[in-house]
Amino acid sequence: MNIDVALKEAMSIAGAVGVALVDYDSGMSLGTSGGGDWLNLEIAAAGNTEVIRSKLRVMAALGLNDSIEDILITLHRQYHLIRLMGGVKSRGSLFLYLVLEREAANLAMARHQLKRIESDLQV
Repeated sequence: MNIDVALKEAMSIAGAVGVALVDYDSGMSLGTSGGGDWLNLEIAAAGNTEVIRSKLRVMAALGLNDSIEDILITLHRQYHLIRLMGGVKSRGSLFLYLVLEREAANLAMARHQLKRIESDLQV
């Protein structure tokens, strides 16, 4: 699937309020959907690149020979899910960033659906 279809599918996940496909090397979004006045996805995407970079630095300092699958940030009313794109080398610095309304979301299902979207996405 292409980026637009992937973002549309991510927005169909129960509780989804915004999604972005982001390059954490540059901090730039390749595409966004949803968001709004209270959720600027461009700023959130750029900020979350720092979360990933920081975690990668810590993993390197600890000598961990592993990779990040996803990062979950829980807020009182939201889940922020960062899913790193694995597999294909050209996708190595990309991640999907999904914001969910906590009361309407099923976190386990959202993670499962985002993983499926990631595997089907052609960049």
